[in-house]
Amino acid sequence: MTVLASWASDPARSKGRLHEEQSKSSAGVERGPRDAYQRDRDRIVHSIAFRRLRHKTQVFLAPDGDHFRVRLTHSLEVAQIGRTIARALGLNEDLTEALCLAHDIGHPPFGHAGEDALKAAMAGAGGFDHNGHTLRTLMRIERAYPRFDGLNLTWETLEGLAKHNGPARHPGWALAEADADAALELNGWASLEAQVAALADDIAYDNHDIDDGLRAGLLDVSQLLAVPLVARGWAGVRAAFPDVSERRQARELVRSQIGVMVNDLIDETRRRIADARIETVADVRAAGHALVSFSDEMRVAERDLKRFMYANLYHHPRQLEAAAAAHQVVAGLFAAFRNDPATLPEEWRERLPTEEPCLSRHIADYVAGMTDRYAVREYLRVVGPVTLPEGF
Repeated sequence: MTVLASWASDPARSKGRLHEEQSKSSAGVERGPRDAYQRDRDRIVHSIAFRRLRHKTQVFLAPDGDHFRVRLTHSLEVAQIGRTIARALGLNEDLTEALCLAHDIGHPPFGHAGEDALKAAMAGAGGFDHNGHTLRTLMRIERAYPRFDGLNLTWETLEGLAKHNGPARHPGWALAEADADAALELNGWASLEAQVAALADDIAYDNHDIDDGLRAGLLDVSQLLAVPLVARGWAGVRAAFPDVSERRQARELVRSQIGVMVNDLIDETRRRIADARIETVADVRAAGHALVSFSDEMRVAERDLKRFMYANLYHHPRQLEAAAAAHQVVAGLFAAFRNDPATLPEEWRERLPTEEPCLSRHIADYVAGMTDRYAVREYLRVVGPVTLPEGF
């Protein structure tokens, strides 16, 4: 058994759940030897929202290739990186994994293109952001239990999802609603496990999007060598494996670069914990700044890589064409359901509020929960034909 550091989140000291639960199932059987954070992780894995991630965009919209990443595989990769870092730092691996697995659950279909469409459609009802919708999904929309809505996750998991990117001092309506229910202390810093989850996400998509971009032919290695971090890694791979194909060398580049970034983060975080004299979870929250971090040098290198990826992959003409089509689908769906709520499925009509902004938010909940391919099918049903670029 891994021994937790004194600054790790301890499930035995959890602030608990919003709804009291019985220790035995309805059949009178004890629910097993899992602790609170293990239960959170398992509830997330078994949720409908988590399963839908297998058909939600990561980078490539509704990909027609079996080897490209989607939100589900990305989340699993983030969890693997997060657990590795958590173990090295003596943190709670189960809480870290739960946060990594759940961090993208609030994304609507078609990734950021879908989010932009919903944000615009919801401008008069408070807007939309995927992080707030993650909390809304896990606390309200999921209905797996007979006595309460949501998954009834622990306070630490909810807090970590709300603040994994740092204090949320200006929350949108969905996050503010979650805070009103659970008092998530949005102005402060979250646990080290939440901070690890945030940077594990960065490490995963920084590197795996390179892999997918090369596979799709939207990037090539010669372009990537403009990024100093990649150029250094590529030189090392070429020296170590001069006789293998460029495709294999590129896969090794991604693997080795993840290792470099993980090791840098672990070393820098250990230094920061020591310098801040952190001894308890309370010390983490009182530190007033992030403790999980890259070194200054790696932070600059990682920003350079992100700038390159936005310019050459995320804003590639083919990607922008697909994003425009995705925006049309999501915006069209919201408008159609808003103009004629009778076209909603029966279970969503039954719970339809009559007043704004709740009515629009209810419709956005339905649209945001869709997978890419289901959104296209619903568009064909309630709006009509749509011209989609190759790859949908």
